[in-house]
Amino acid sequence: MLLSELTAKIISLDFDVEMEIYNNGIQRLLAIRPSELYKDYDINKNFQILLDNGTGNVFKPNHLRLLLDLYLCVKEHPQAKEKISRAFDNIFLGMEPICAVDELLKIDFPLSEDPIDILAYMAQLFIVEQNVGYGDKSKYNPPALYIQGWIRTFINSDKELDKIIRNIALNQPPAVAYTRLDDKNHKKYDPCAPELWYIK
Repeated sequence: MLLSELTAKIISLDFDVEMEIYNNGIQRLLAIRPSELYKDYDINKNFQILLDNGTGNVFKPNHLRLLLDLYLCVKEHPQAKEKISRAFDNIFLGMEPICAVDELLKIDFPLSEDPIDILAYMAQLFIVEQNVGYGDKSKYNPPALYIQGWIRTFINSDKELDKIIRNIALNQPPAVAYTRLDDKNHKKYDPCAPELWYIK
């Protein structure tokens, strides 16, 4: 699904009904809008992401699972860094995830917990989560720049992994160097910013 299509389906999803987002024959990604919440969320904007890893274990993956896998993908194949960055930027911009990672499907990423197609659809779901659930609270425009800034960071940063993880664990925003030209709320916003502008 395109990002716009997925967003519309998530918003209209009935409570407590699981919707399969992607299935690669082994793993499945699902979305559900729970009718009972354990935190102070808006019930109409909240949805949860579920991953069925193919062994009967269904759980809620968090951002760090995606980000660490992307970091490991680049560590294994540094020559593919720009392709990975471009693919996940294209997902952020609305492209169908499987189309965005088409070239990456030919690369083996054995250190990654999840395959690249699952990571692509997981990223799309986290983007929708940010735009739908945090739209009126986010300092970013679009709100999903929060997670996209971190995706760009874990793919491209030269900092030690410990420092990157510490920053996100402390709920710090991603460095402005990864968001400013795409952020309509930032004074340096550039609607004509070149592709991969944040890569030095």
